[in-house]
Amino acid sequence: MSDQHIPEEEKSEGFKIKIDRIEYCVEQEELTGAQLRRLPTPPIGVDRDLFEVLPGHADRKIDDAYVVEIFNGKRLFTAPAHINPGQAMAGRN
Repeated sequence: MSDQHIPEEEKSEGFKIKIDRIEYCVEQEELTGAQLRRLPTPPIGVDRDLFEVLPGHADRKIDDAYVVEIFNGKRLFTAPAHINPGQAMAGRN
């Protein structure tokens, strides 16, 4: 009789992270910005920037080559890459 049972603590379920409030499960301990952009379907386009939420600090913009440490609860979000400030108001002095 062979025991093929793996103890619960040794089973890898991966890490649960969120991008734009949507949860993803990943197994890697590090991912590049490019890899993170490919998690959603469709992937995050070049028209959006990717940011890492750093509680107590300014959020960090993640470029494609940047390596992000992954852990349960990691949060990221996207924002428009180019913000259009709009047109000047007519009749304004």
